[in-house]
Amino acid sequence: MGIDLFMYMRSEMSLTAIIFILLAFKIFSNDEKPVVQMALVNILLLANLVLGLWATGDATLFNGMYQTNATLVLQKTVLNIGTLLVSLMAFDWLKNHKHLLEFYILLLTTLLGMDFMISSGNFLMFFLGLELSSIPLAAMVNLDLEKRKSAEGAMKMILSSAFASAITLFGISILYGTTGTLNFTQMKPLITGSELQLLAFIFIFVGFAFKLSSVPFHLWTADVYEGAPVPVTSYLSVISKGAIVFIFITVLYNLFASLQSTWTNMLYLSIVLTITVGNLFAMRQNNLKRFLAFSSIAQVGYILLGISSGSALGISSAIFFLLVYTFSNLGAFGVIAVVSAHTGKEAISDYKGFYATNPWLSWVLTICLFSLAGIPPTAGFFGKMFLLTAGAAKGNWALIIIAAMNMVISLYYYLRVVRAIFMEKNEQPIAPVKGSNTLKLALAICVVGVVVLGFAGNLFQHINTIIAK
Repeated sequence: MGIDLFMYMRSEMSLTAIIFILLAFKIFSNDEKPVVQMALVNILLLANLVLGLWATGDATLFNGMYQTNATLVLQKTVLNIGTLLVSLMAFDWLKNHKHLLEFYILLLTTLLGMDFMISSGNFLMFFLGLELSSIPLAAMVNLDLEKRKSAEGAMKMILSSAFASAITLFGISILYGTTGTLNFTQMKPLITGSELQLLAFIFIFVGFAFKLSSVPFHLWTADVYEGAPVPVTSYLSVISKGAIVFIFITVLYNLFASLQSTWTNMLYLSIVLTITVGNLFAMRQNNLKRFLAFSSIAQVGYILLGISSGSALGISSAIFFLLVYTFSNLGAFGVIAVVSAHTGKEAISDYKGFYATNPWLSWVLTICLFSLAGIPPTAGFFGKMFLLTAGAAKGNWALIIIAAMNMVISLYYYLRVVRAIFMEKNEQPIAPVKGSNTLKLALAICVVGVVVLGFAGNLFQHINTIIAK
């Protein structure tokens, strides 16, 4: 039983072990060099990723509180890949940071909460995972202790998270009152669409919308992204949102399947607002972190478009897109992170003439921005194509046309950055930035992922096969 328990919960147990190892280092090994500590963490994260790739069967543990299957393992693998890349890219920022180990402990604690949340088969486990993944994030946002914007971002993060959690918990309490259980399997046949249950669903939907930064519940996003250190911002935009998308799919498709007509209409409205507002506000930004914040809001709209199909294709397209989005967004943030760590510059105007002094970083940023815009032959084009195909299965062509038009609009602000890099001159361009070998490795992985995944049709078919089982 012990071996089986470890195999089914290997991601959670390995993360817990890593956290205790880092705590031991913090207490007993204060003289270790930062480079040694970061190398140890990256090796452990790689081991965690490899361990998570082992195939296991379906299982339900702790009286339905915890569940696992091939789809959930795949979702955790996507998060593990992203977390390892964030860790590699954070090297230049962390090597001079006095709270290095605290950063990693908080980071892995949030990832542990996300894993529990994804595998939850009970609202109690879901909420515990949600809080475990949310509260340490606010502390991570405030890791630049000397910066006022970092403290302001952390305050907005904790207040918005508390508000969203309270709304979600209120919805859960109403569901418990109408069904008498918190177990997903037992609750599913008891959801009949009564007035109280519809109210509960609206509260839960709003809670998820806050976490996803879906319009109109997005107002905290740009300020938090701007105030947080760049590695934390990249983690928020990719890993945190990815985990919420995964559990959102589970809740919609499994628990609230009988209310599909209701949540489909709510998703339609959210999709139109999220994509449009995200694009329009991204056009006005000069700070690159705020720019990518509104870009990520628009990307959430496309993910919701795929989810709105209510089909296995929708799940497959969302998982594939999130994998592509991981490489694309983290690659862009990696360039911003190393430039910010060495120069402190984060404005689009600062990147004028960037190609003249940093050609390698310029091409990395450009390729990743092309992927975020959905320009072929990058993987972002295929990811959005699969999402649009899944959404089109419902026959709502007006929604597809609006999404496609917004893709055209997004070209303007993505190419605006590319133009600044390659075509505009700057009397004082950013000096040549020499990033660490660790960062270069992470950026190379992102570029390869963006390019190769665009032609890896077998990968999407593999994901679709796993989902269809």
